[in-house]
Order: sequence, then C-alpha cells, then structure tokens
Amino acid sequence: MKLLLTCREASRMVSEQQDRTLGPIERTRLHLHLRLCDGCTGFAQQMQVLRNAMRRPPPEDDRH
Repeated sequence: MKLLLTCREASRMVSEQQDRTLGPIERTRLHLHLRLCDGCTGFAQQMQVLRNAMRRPPPEDDRH
C-alpha cells in the first residue's frame, strides 16, 4: 500500500466520509494528502459546507 493518495482517491474518501467513519489509516492518508493539495482541501471544504447546509432546517417562511 502506498502512503500518498491521488487526488481521485482523496476526493472519493472525502465523499465516503459523509456516509461512514474512515479507519485510522484512511484518515491519516487523507489528512496527509489534504495538507499537500490545495485543490482537494477546497473540495473537502465545499463538501463540509454542503453537509452543514443539508443539516440546517429551512427558514420559517419556507416551511409548509
């Protein structure tokens, strides 16, 4: 197993962590990749914004 992830592997892991808890080795490999890759870091941040938006209830005037 190689230590460094490709951007494709990292983006897949960022997406997967929305649905499951990554194992310790996966988390370490992803963390290392994100420390080195601005593009994947931006993608991870965008995914976090989307996840937070989906968890937030709609404003009162939009509820039916």
